[in-house]
Amino acid sequence: MIQIVEHTAAESPCAIGAALAATGLPVRVCRAWAGERLPDTVDGMVALVVLDGPTGTLGLTAQLALLRAALEAEVPVLGLGTGARLLALAADGDTAKHALPDHSRTPHDETDVRVLRITPSAWGLRFHQVPHADGVYDRFATLVANRAEHTTTRAFFTRRAASWDERFTDDGPRYTAAAHRMELRPGQRVLDVGCGTGRVLPALRDQVGPAGVVAGVDLTPAMLTAAARQGRGGQGHLVLADACRLPLRAGAVDGVFSAGLLNHLPDPRRALCEWARITAPDGVLLLFHPSGHAERAARHGRPLAPDDPLTENNLLPALRATGWHPACYEDAPHHFLLRAVRRAD
Repeated sequence: MIQIVEHTAAESPCAIGAALAATGLPVRVCRAWAGERLPDTVDGMVALVVLDGPTGTLGLTAQLALLRAALEAEVPVLGLGTGARLLALAADGDTAKHALPDHSRTPHDETDVRVLRITPSAWGLRFHQVPHADGVYDRFATLVANRAEHTTTRAFFTRRAASWDERFTDDGPRYTAAAHRMELRPGQRVLDVGCGTGRVLPALRDQVGPAGVVAGVDLTPAMLTAAARQGRGGQGHLVLADACRLPLRAGAVDGVFSAGLLNHLPDPRRALCEWARITAPDGVLLLFHPSGHAERAARHGRPLAPDDPLTENNLLPALRATGWHPACYEDAPHHFLLRAVRRAD
């Protein structure tokens, strides 16, 4: 969802709204001037746009908090006019640092300062109605569309990262037991894809020993930060990367561990192909969750969908088609586990 914040009825989304609507992503407008409440979090948000107009003190604290949350989670942000000043304030509290022009200054050529770039995904446009502004809007809309899937993931996990282990303290022994089902040998190389706070890394290190290589990959920087704070960076390398585009050569690892990730990816088969690419022949893939897949669905009052990627009828053919030989499939009340072996080409 794209969130737009209006400060006055006179400043509607107009051109930027049209550019964002063209992405096909849902757009929600918060009319702060009419007393509408801003979202409390950036959960589900793929972009945040804050328009021009007087703010007074109405909702200012909430807007700054939302902007800071968006910046932390790397949600694409565009501030227009007043929104640009709020964005700079949310980033570091110093609007002057970013050389924002005065109201009286009118841009006249491409060398004039019109676009403020706080981060690669957070932009401010001081003048709303300027030549070539539509080009800025189009580029921002393209950025939003291209990153939507990643943004949703990061928006969800960023604010939960610091307390993630506290919420699931009982799962540690189950992760350890699952990791040992990989049957890795000393000196081998193993990757945890979607490692989160890295709680399985010690168990993987225990198997491959000091001569082995352990790495954890996650898409959310805050999760890797939490893993480092727990001391798990000492158990293996922590890498920021996309599960479907791993920065590893073919056959680089002897095993891939992944917990609770595959069915949340937009293209599970693409992920399985990528994990097969980086795994040496006879290497192991282990998919895990500390509760059963069918049991979780029943607990939430929903049936398993016919196209659910983790059901046996869907997962086993997908594995065979992407270079894996399924060796074990368990969907028990207290865990889900799939073990597969990389076929030799």
